[in-house]
Amino acid sequence: MAKENSYKSILKGTSMFGGVQVFQILINLVRGKFVAILLGPDGMGIASLFTTSSNTIQKFASLGLNLAIVREMAESSRDKDSASAFTALCLRIIAATALLGALVCILFAAPLSRLTFGNSSMTWQFMLLGIAVAFGIAGSGLLSILQGLHEVKRLSKASIVGGLTGLLVGVPLYWLYGTQGIVPAMIVLSAAMFIFYYASLRKTIPLATFKGFPRQHLPIIKRMVGLGIILMASDLIGTSMTYALNLFISRLGSDYDLGLYQAANSATAQYSGMVFTAMAMDYFPRLTKAAHDNRLMHEIVNRQSEIVSLIIAPAACLLILTAPLVIQVLFTKEFEPVLPLMRWMGLGITLRALLMPMAYITFAKDNKRVFFCLEGIFGNVLTLALSCAGYYFFGLIGLGYALVADNAICLAVYYIVNRRLYAYRFSQEAAQGLLYAMSVTAVCFLLSFVHDAWLSYASMTVAFGASMIWGVTCLKKKLKSSDELDDDTD
Repeated sequence: MAKENSYKSILKGTSMFGGVQVFQILINLVRGKFVAILLGPDGMGIASLFTTSSNTIQKFASLGLNLAIVREMAESSRDKDSASAFTALCLRIIAATALLGALVCILFAAPLSRLTFGNSSMTWQFMLLGIAVAFGIAGSGLLSILQGLHEVKRLSKASIVGGLTGLLVGVPLYWLYGTQGIVPAMIVLSAAMFIFYYASLRKTIPLATFKGFPRQHLPIIKRMVGLGIILMASDLIGTSMTYALNLFISRLGSDYDLGLYQAANSATAQYSGMVFTAMAMDYFPRLTKAAHDNRLMHEIVNRQSEIVSLIIAPAACLLILTAPLVIQVLFTKEFEPVLPLMRWMGLGITLRALLMPMAYITFAKDNKRVFFCLEGIFGNVLTLALSCAGYYFFGLIGLGYALVADNAICLAVYYIVNRRLYAYRFSQEAAQGLLYAMSVTAVCFLLSFVHDAWLSYASMTVAFGASMIWGVTCLKKKLKSSDELDDDTD
């Protein structure tokens, strides 16, 4: 357990899952380019509607169980026999939810077609979509099991190979069948991911066999479903708040402002995705394993915070520095007004990354009530209130002010709650890392306001370079200390 939570292991998990995230972003960009070329704007719109429909059905049919599976699997993984039995149980649950998702698509194909496209012309396509939904739910479930088992290498390989296979096989379907190939391409992608995740799972753990759902497993099923419903309710509140905010911006301002805001969110997510994905895939299972021991849990949270601060600082500085280039590459000149907002978002994602290690504690501890109050209600309501106020008083840039204020408040609230409930405190190194990340990002952000463009970009480049050098130097020191500690324990 000590080696699993060493700086070396944390950095390995972060870099591996971060690399997978970057690769998947590139795959999505390539797929999007082919869709744009082969199907045109109308085809892209149809593809977007099918994707949104599929994701929504998957979200509800899976009952929010994915993160609950990760948590329970991480706890069960301490014993091989219980892990094998629990995996078999999960496979039964996953199969049931996958069948539920497929049935929803088949039985409600005509209403879904009318709701999505305004007529029944896509009824058969929605019936076919049931296959993609079933494979998607099953693949996500297997992904959750592998997360809980902390199979970093196999999980990464399966994600890369599955995504690449889906791209290579799916794109020719656009070329051969046009818009009629959209749903078959989605089926190929989801099936490829499922196959590679399942192959990885078979190599990882021997699967116990039983029929149905034995009575002794009912308490676990009830606990998982309870957790899943909490997560689904929290997610539903978040989706509703996002919809309300989009509606507020569109009605009070314009669709143009809403488009700019969505573009800024999309571009910012490319920079922060590596850190946030690594925490969900690698950090959460490790934290769950240690949830029974507060001292060990505090050590894991603090070490994760140290690593995150050293990674997010140069990432945020790079976003602030290269925002104009990103806008030119990903968008058009029409999106240039979004530049100041993206730079404020650079500050916001730094604060968000620093609070995330603490945000997982209540869920790892199985404190459903506190988790729901913090994530489902407090966080979402605060985001909506600040964003609406920011846009009302300051326009588009006010959304950037709101993001920074939102994450700063959440950082303070999460720290206070975890300190009172679990006696959590920042270690000296974690506190220094937090102050370092905020200071460096703030300095780079302030340099973007220098009127002389050459001086501004030169100064920001120096700040980014300094943060990179400092981050690499500190990471090397931590890796060296981790290797020495491993040698001592051996």
